[in-house]
Amino acid sequence: MILLHTSLTSKTTLFLTAAILSVSALAADFNQTQYLADQADAKAQYSLGLAYYNGQGVRQDYSKAAKWYQKVANQGDADADADADADADADAQYMLGLMYDQGEGVRQNNATAKEWFGKSCNNGLQVGCNKFQQLNAK
Repeated sequence: MILLHTSLTSKTTLFLTAAILSVSALAADFNQTQYLADQADAKAQYSLGLAYYNGQGVRQDYSKAAKWYQKVANQGDADADADADADADADAQYMLGLMYDQGEGVRQNNATAKEWFGKSCNNGLQVGCNKFQQLNAK
């Protein structure tokens, strides 16, 4: 292998260059996702919600996650016939249900959580149906 015979300085420089390029690629990907989300792309909006919810590539921010999930969920209400974004809609509705159930980034509200879980269930997400039934049993 070539790397075995190179100096530590060369290896360090190579590693740092790769790290910088990796960070640049992530930033470019995030910027592209942000651009698409601003253009009302439901999958990009869901991806941003997930990034903010989990703190992936950005500082974790439940309020921003809820904002992006809400945009996806509202698109689903406005255009219920669009199959291409149906998965993103149901997933965003489920995530909003979780956030309202736990009070993450929004004021905790069981009725609103149940409403979002019901919508995700109606859009075919079984885990949403399960959470809806759990809240119904309380």
